[in-house]
Amino acid sequence: MSSLQIIDQQNPVLFAAEFQKAIARQESVLLVNFTWQTSERAQINSFLEPDQRPEILTKKSHILIPTGGTSGQIKLAIHTPETLSASAQAFRNFFALTRVNCFCILPLYHVSGLMQWWRSHLSGGEFKLGDYQALKRGILPDGDLGDFCLSLVPTQLQVLLQVCPQWLAQFRLILLGGAPPWRSLLDQARQFKLQIALTYGMTETASQVVALKPADFLAGRNCAGQVLPHANLSLSEAGLISITAQSLFLGYYPNFNYSKTLETDDVGAFDQAGYLHLLGRQSQKIISGGENIYPAEIEAAILGTKFVKDAAVLGLPDPYWGEVVIAVVSLQNPDDLDKVKMAIAKQLSRYKQPKYWFVVEQLPRNAQGKLNRIKLRQMIENHYQ
Repeated sequence: MSSLQIIDQQNPVLFAAEFQKAIARQESVLLVNFTWQTSERAQINSFLEPDQRPEILTKKSHILIPTGGTSGQIKLAIHTPETLSASAQAFRNFFALTRVNCFCILPLYHVSGLMQWWRSHLSGGEFKLGDYQALKRGILPDGDLGDFCLSLVPTQLQVLLQVCPQWLAQFRLILLGGAPPWRSLLDQARQFKLQIALTYGMTETASQVVALKPADFLAGRNCAGQVLPHANLSLSEAGLISITAQSLFLGYYPNFNYSKTLETDDVGAFDQAGYLHLLGRQSQKIISGGENIYPAEIEAAILGTKFVKDAAVLGLPDPYWGEVVIAVVSLQNPDDLDKVKMAIAKQLSRYKQPKYWFVVEQLPRNAQGKLNRIKLRQMIENHYQ
């Protein structure tokens, strides 16, 4: 019988140790983002009520990995050692690696960090934890990392290219994902001959199901890449991507869903050589710094302060973050904006808090109260110009 272990550790060394112990004991694990604030932790606590736990969770080892929902509510993607191992094995096969050594600077509560540990563990490779904040200051670790893999989001790559490009050049493989990279960043990486592998995947698929091999990247390709051997992708007439994979999750806790296909809101196209090109997202989801952010959650928090008459949130392209969160508000009183910012700071993680605020008299809504997001976006873009 499997018990549920909750791992809520800021220290990545302790996090990895607790996770390894739980997996060795074949226990189920819930990964917690230590930066969560009160509203997010309240969501998790609601999942942990005894009557919410499905019986199947006590009979087999599962790994519950947090991800965002379309409403901004936290979801826990249900994985098993088998789904994570299918992803890790496909990674090894695709990149022709026997042992996977990883130098990890991404959080272990996120699938992008967790899968680095899993790949190393499964293959008998070496797993090292790095300190991104130290790297940003030019404090580099001792030792040769030439046989190691590194995973980054575009903003991290941008910073490290400025600080230590030659250090990056030693890595055997640098996975780049979490947000769309911009062309100038990729061109700069090529100048230093970095072994970049662009990736496409998500928590629900236990990381990438599509990747671009470094040789293709260095030859000038900027697309998502080729489908990994454990997965299959199909496109609807509108270009929406559907995924089947051996690494596919089992549903969102506590609801198990054994569907073999994941319908995404991502739009793509295959070229004649079979490479996937990502064209955008159908939903309003914002990806900023590699984190999924949903406007509804932030709008609800802003409106809940009672200092605003109306509010809307959207994302706009940004060369550093990929996208930035923009809040447009109509205030109850002209001097209330700082009160709004202080109030939501206690409720939302920092990456969800708007980076820019615009105060307007009235938001563009129709007679039924529906927000005209196209007009709202035009208002903001005109302000930028």
